[in-house]
Amino acid sequence: MIKQRSEIRFNSVIVYSLILNAGAAFMWPLVTVYLHNYLHKSLTLAGMVLLAMSCCMMLGNYLGGYLFDRWSPYKATIIGSLISTTAIVTLVFFHGWPMFGIMLLFVGFGDGACLTLLNSYAARIKTRSTRDIFNILYIGQNVGIVIGTLMVGFLLKHGVTLVFTVTAAFYAALVLITILEFNVHVDRRAPGKPVKPGAPVEAKVGGMILAICGVVLSVYLAYALWESVLPVHMTSLHIPFENYSLLWTLNGLMIVIGQPFVNRIGTHFKLSTQTYVGVAIFAASFVWLIFARDYTAFVLVMIVTTIGEMIGFPGIPAWIDSLSTPQQRGKFQGLYNLFMSCGRAVGPLIGGIVLDFASYKELFSLAAGLIIIFVVILWAMNRRRTRQQLAETK
Repeated sequence: MIKQRSEIRFNSVIVYSLILNAGAAFMWPLVTVYLHNYLHKSLTLAGMVLLAMSCCMMLGNYLGGYLFDRWSPYKATIIGSLISTTAIVTLVFFHGWPMFGIMLLFVGFGDGACLTLLNSYAARIKTRSTRDIFNILYIGQNVGIVIGTLMVGFLLKHGVTLVFTVTAAFYAALVLITILEFNVHVDRRAPGKPVKPGAPVEAKVGGMILAICGVVLSVYLAYALWESVLPVHMTSLHIPFENYSLLWTLNGLMIVIGQPFVNRIGTHFKLSTQTYVGVAIFAASFVWLIFARDYTAFVLVMIVTTIGEMIGFPGIPAWIDSLSTPQQRGKFQGLYNLFMSCGRAVGPLIGGIVLDFASYKELFSLAAGLIIIFVVILWAMNRRRTRQQLAETK
């Protein structure tokens, strides 16, 4: 019998994030390349598969938040990790079409639930500030991405069975950590951290939460293009898939090394300012991507992309948590992950459809334009909310 703890250990959250994202990083870059180059399916079909997978992830995001607030977070996390693990183990033995696509749906659902539950657990840690928690969690996430993307690039040439076998080992470790570490008492009657007088209520922050989630939708829609159409684009330019994987290794290493410095500088700025600047840099990288034709150019674009990501992405869940009351924490973190999954869902499909009728230039321009539009909307709403708060205090 696993003894119940009063609070989850912070190191357990970091390790869980690392392993979960390492396992997921095996799958996301692989899906389009495997379907298109190995199973000889169209990019549009690959986009539809990723859309369906992400829709299941969105459902998992929602149910994960719902179950954290209203059921047993421990049991929900075990079930979510078991669903993903069972699907990956199945793919070790059956990875043809359509079984590959079907199992991806279960992987998406399980991962979606686990992501929301992880964020909700992390937000209740009392020994650290929410901002620090999500910044360090982001580093752990990217260590996982480094491990996963680096390994899949080199394992794929030895056969997809080996890729799924190694992935299954990561997910099995995830189940074990869940069982041993996540049996934690969750008191929903009291806040995880002190709540200031006049704490936000749902009616006042719902619009802001949706505006933030709109930015999340746009940036992860663009991010999904790196994970789906970019490997095909790069291999069509005669750049080896291993080199594409190394770009993600560069991304992860930059975040692991640079994120602590960015976090230290970020404490001098508002979460909103940090988000605006980072997301704007991220959008600008897609404009540069239009002109990339050789590997050096893709490396430089990835560096700019990563700088924007380091500045803008980690503060978003912390910003959402700062707007949440304890009773809404699972719900709002679920919305964040839901919109993130939605972006990842529609990104590959939009990419496939646009490329069937236009070029990469139009696709990357569309991605950058959408991000800027949603950032402007968020900036306008946050400015109005700030003015209203100042007026109420007078």
